[in-house]
Amino acid sequence: MSDDQTLRPDYGARTTPGLRGNADWWPEQLNLNVLHQKHPGTNPLGDGYVYAEAFAELDVDALTADVDALMTDSQDWWPADWGHYGPFFIRMSWHAAGTYRQTDGRGGGGTGAQRFAPLNSWPDNGNLDKARRLLWPIKQKYGEKISWADLFVFAGNRAMETMGFQTFGFAFGRSDIWAPEDDIYWGPETEWLATTEERYSGTWEDGSRTLDNPLAAVQMGLIYVNPEGPNGVPDAMKSAHDIRETFGRMAMNDRETVALTVGGHTFGKMHGAAPDDVIGTAPEGSQIHDQGFGWANPHETGLGEYTVTSGLEGAWTPTPTQWDNSYLNTIFAHQWELVESPAGAKQWQPVEVKDGYWVPDAHVEGKVTPPTMSTADMAMITDPAYLEISKEFHEHPDRLADEFARAWYKLLHRDMGPKDRYLGPQVPDEVLIWQDPVPEHEGPLVDDAQVAALKQQIADSGLSATQLVATAWASASTYRQTDHRGGANGARIRLEPQAGWDINVRSGVASVISTLEGIKEASDANISLADLIVLGGGVGVEMAAKAAGHDVTVPFHPGRTDATQDMTEVDTFAHLEPRADAFRNYLQKGGGIPSEHLLVDKAFMLNLTAPQMTALIGGMRAIGANAGDETHGLLTDRVGQLTNDFFVNLLDMGTVWEPVGEGDEVFTGKDRATGASKWTATRVDLVFGHNSQLRAIAEEYASSGGERRMIDHFVDGFVRVMEADRFDLHR
Repeated sequence: MSDDQTLRPDYGARTTPGLRGNADWWPEQLNLNVLHQKHPGTNPLGDGYVYAEAFAELDVDALTADVDALMTDSQDWWPADWGHYGPFFIRMSWHAAGTYRQTDGRGGGGTGAQRFAPLNSWPDNGNLDKARRLLWPIKQKYGEKISWADLFVFAGNRAMETMGFQTFGFAFGRSDIWAPEDDIYWGPETEWLATTEERYSGTWEDGSRTLDNPLAAVQMGLIYVNPEGPNGVPDAMKSAHDIRETFGRMAMNDRETVALTVGGHTFGKMHGAAPDDVIGTAPEGSQIHDQGFGWANPHETGLGEYTVTSGLEGAWTPTPTQWDNSYLNTIFAHQWELVESPAGAKQWQPVEVKDGYWVPDAHVEGKVTPPTMSTADMAMITDPAYLEISKEFHEHPDRLADEFARAWYKLLHRDMGPKDRYLGPQVPDEVLIWQDPVPEHEGPLVDDAQVAALKQQIADSGLSATQLVATAWASASTYRQTDHRGGANGARIRLEPQAGWDINVRSGVASVISTLEGIKEASDANISLADLIVLGGGVGVEMAAKAAGHDVTVPFHPGRTDATQDMTEVDTFAHLEPRADAFRNYLQKGGGIPSEHLLVDKAFMLNLTAPQMTALIGGMRAIGANAGDETHGLLTDRVGQLTNDFFVNLLDMGTVWEPVGEGDEVFTGKDRATGASKWTATRVDLVFGHNSQLRAIAEEYASSGGERRMIDHFVDGFVRVMEADRFDLHR
């Protein structure tokens, strides 16, 4: 292991090396950086740049031709195996998209994050810096018309097609980020490829071994599993356990898992032609003159036949640059024995190579090598379920081709959200359940007069501002920008699993939806329940503001439709259930993460700014939108009115706060002079007086003239949440 493979303390961005910042002195402080990631000043393309508009000018056929030409245009500085870069680009695309995990929607190829640390320097991404540089002339040619994120994923998809595989299709539409995603929790370890104990609970012996949430990879710095087996131990059955769990975390079932393994390993080879202790530092730790290249290998030429990446050495099939059924033919045709690669990695080769299965060397003409399998490959014929599927695919290559095409498409696009975010001429017509489909809107949209009439009916329905706002929030705030799932469109709040979520049951959203359904049925307006729920939320905000003496109009854009239960993938939607929602002062027991940190994560998921988050907390408390009958944080005697009372009373110097009982989640605010109890609040309430950055915002909202400023930010934030999944309105 090279000297850069131990994680150093994160001192953040420092202009002076060794300078200690706030996070070093106070490591437990609340970090708001994630809410500032999309500051327009970070984007070199400018605040007005819209990727979808730039992409519309792209000649996709010309791009495809250039990518095709690159496949066999082998470069001396990094020569292509067998003269074809296809397998290399497949690995790059796979590793860009393969970080996705359905637990929190993080990871995936949708942002081009592989350009930045830590991904650009993960051990499992060894030498992919070269793949990205090979694509640079193409990116340079097309500029802003093609994002790095799209190019990384498109190159691998097209690579398969150049080697004879018919993919399911491809969608563009991924826009780039311009800074590392520092907020992603990749694991607790402080060393690359540390043993798995820190991220697992339970034991192998009793079958309880489980990967901690929200993680998907088995070790720090891996995309999926250790190919040599758990912790490098070549046990195929234990490897199968790891594979099943980690692929499951990435929304893949057993059939998809086998299809991806078989299909992906039909192409290319593994690289371990020299001892791995010769490998230099990863890109992020390289010298300035290396210009971002890492993993320098001084053994012989260090490339071509001497390349070291994973440490395993060899190709899976005798035809590594063409699509066929040779992977399964090879693995079933042989008896396998455990050997070591030149790098010392544990791998499997045939006891005796049968005729027709010798592999032409990738770089030395006339030389042949045995086919090679990893322990993870051996799991495909050792685990009973995987074995049965592998046999089926071996006997029915057409099924393998179809299921691999679909699984590969899902892998590349799972983090893109609904299909209406997809761009380009290669998007297939078929709509898939994991794309969270909703029906197309039919007929004319409601006009202004109809909206006004519906708003009056909602206001006269007997529903309170609290009920209307809380229900609209419950529907829309399921959205998470990490993979663009959830949101109000589809009105899935009335369907399983959302209808049964604890927070929705406690908040009584079912009775509100029932009343709104009655209004919908009685109206001749062409409006969906999804639209009506959002419209009702806006009515509630307007009612609460008017009660406080302010006239506001909450913008409303119709066009949502109502999904059916058959359109809803229940198992994966379960991951969207809020375990914590600070905006409704809701926290399920357990988890161990301070609730104020969960607040910031929720605000990030909803794409809110820090001022919007702060205004929404204060406004939701004033309106009384807590989950259930909880009264913590209602720092006002005018509940139901949209006021700045929360901030005024939180910052009141006549109040002192102290914990309730032995915990540190609930607090009592007492009169400083008399000791009489005045309020109760939670950590997510008090953080707006404790954290210096949030207090600065809270003080503005509590100052003279600040109430209107808070209301304006509240409305902006509320509409942003209501329209988070309206991809037809923004990209």
